[in-house]
Amino acid sequence: MEIYETRSEIGKKHNWLLSLVLLVLIIFGSMAIMQGLSLFLVPPLFGIPVDDILYIFGGNYEHPNARLAFLFMQGVGSGLGFLVGSLIYIKFIDRGTLRWKQQLKNTKFNQSILIVPILLSFVTVNSLVIYWNTQISFPDFMKSFEIYAQTQEAEMMRLTQYFTDFANVGEFLLGILVIGILAGVGEEYLFRGLLQPKLHQYTGNPHVAIWLTAAIFSAIHFQFCGFFPRMLLGALFGYLYLYSGSLIYPIAAHVLNNAFTVTMVYFSKIGWVEFNIEDSSQLEWHYLIIGLVIFLFSFKRFIDQSHNSPFHGKMADRHHH
Repeated sequence: MEIYETRSEIGKKHNWLLSLVLLVLIIFGSMAIMQGLSLFLVPPLFGIPVDDILYIFGGNYEHPNARLAFLFMQGVGSGLGFLVGSLIYIKFIDRGTLRWKQQLKNTKFNQSILIVPILLSFVTVNSLVIYWNTQISFPDFMKSFEIYAQTQEAEMMRLTQYFTDFANVGEFLLGILVIGILAGVGEEYLFRGLLQPKLHQYTGNPHVAIWLTAAIFSAIHFQFCGFFPRMLLGALFGYLYLYSGSLIYPIAAHVLNNAFTVTMVYFSKIGWVEFNIEDSSQLEWHYLIIGLVIFLFSFKRFIDQSHNSPFHGKMADRHHH
């Protein structure tokens, strides 16, 4: 099970609302401060005037360092923002610990290898959900929301394509660092490392905690057309933590997922592979079935190898001492 201990009164079950409100405030506060720091550093690091920085966020700026500056701001503002906010909350509000020695003890080489087939087969199966999510049609009274969601999706896709259109290997490697590593570590630390165990404690049900956390994780990306596949991905990360008692696995899976996408986009640009980040309609049923079989087999092996974990299937000392 997840490992999280707190000795703070705020961390107790009856203070759940106060605890979550403080968590939201600290996370967004940390992100705002880190984003401000990144904005302050962009002019001297990338030679872009302060007045022009807003144009970068719109993807409408032709400065040769615009993409590097955007990735830098993303990495510091979001990835590090999530991580710093989580650490501040754990240390000063909950006075808690993730007991990393135990997390590392619960990490085994044989299980680590299984992360690759689990994730790649899951991504294959999840492509069906991506396709279904993009085809959702709303009733007439929700047409305005549908138009809004589609407009947001188109804008996000345009920005994603612009900022992953890496001009050289340096930009690609920074993309791996920011989109793969920093986002993966920061988001997993917050959502699976901190929020999931807290919701588990508050609800008393690990599955409710996993799906609530996954829904929140997906919602903060503000892309409805990808809401359900991203929620399923978040749930996968949650179950990897639940059954292993090690946050290393969901972090590794998250980093691998993001880095794989970034790599495929870059390899496609330089002509090594054919890959279209926009295209979710190329569904081959035999691949989906093979993917499902590999996923079920790999994930069952992962769970079977987790039974030696002292936290398998139960909460870590009820989170309190």
